[in-house]
Amino acid sequence: MSIDTQTAAKVAKLARIRVEPERLPELAQEFSNILDFIEQLGEVDVDGVEPMVSVTPMRLKRRVDGVTDGNQQDKVLANAPDAREGFFAVPKVVE
Repeated sequence: MSIDTQTAAKVAKLARIRVEPERLPELAQEFSNILDFIEQLGEVDVDGVEPMVSVTPMRLKRRVDGVTDGNQQDKVLANAPDAREGFFAVPKVVE
């Protein structure tokens, strides 16, 4: 795919990149090279290839997804500017 200098200028403007007019042909060629490479990737046969999350095969450690209260109410409320009866106290904002 070929990108002209007008398109390169428009992309640079949208990306908020200042490009001197004499550098636009070079930028257009770089864009064209990138799009050509993407087209080449589209030609690769990936049938039977499973998607990967990482280049190294690994599994994340898993833990039981259990709901708890954290047993840290006192520590959490110690950071509150105003705590009453085990809860954060906030000023009334709706009348």
